[in-house]
Amino acid sequence: QVQLVESGGGLVQAGGSLRLSCATSGLSGYTMAWFRQAPGKEREFVAGLSWSGANAHYADSAKGRFTFSRDNARDNAKNTVYLQMTSLKPEDTAVYYCAAAQGSGEIYIATTMAEYDYFGQGTQVAVSS
Repeated sequence: QVQLVESGGGLVQAGGSLRLSCATSGLSGYTMAWFRQAPGKEREFVAGLSWSGANAHYADSAKGRFTFSRDNARDNAKNTVYLQMTSLKPEDTAVYYCAAAQGSGEIYIATTMAEYDYFGQGTQVAVSS
């Protein structure tokens, strides 16, 4: 059974940092991603990572500030991915969702919701000005 469980959200002042975690189980060879959804807006792609962790892709809003990584565990049953967020801005306020896409390979990083098979329940990030 596939599970994605996010944690690490919270309230932070502008310019601060947060690290989001996504604990996964039941996945192997999936492309991982973070999406976010602000109030009244559509869910949007933030960052994606190939299963090996060797290839990452970021939305323009995240480039230079966010880093997507994964643990070194090679236990296909359980793994954790991380989104390190720095220099946070009020416009980063949103619910952040972890996502997994099957069979995307190591080169192509999917960026649309339709391409992802699983989503977690989300973790709230609030950035105050």
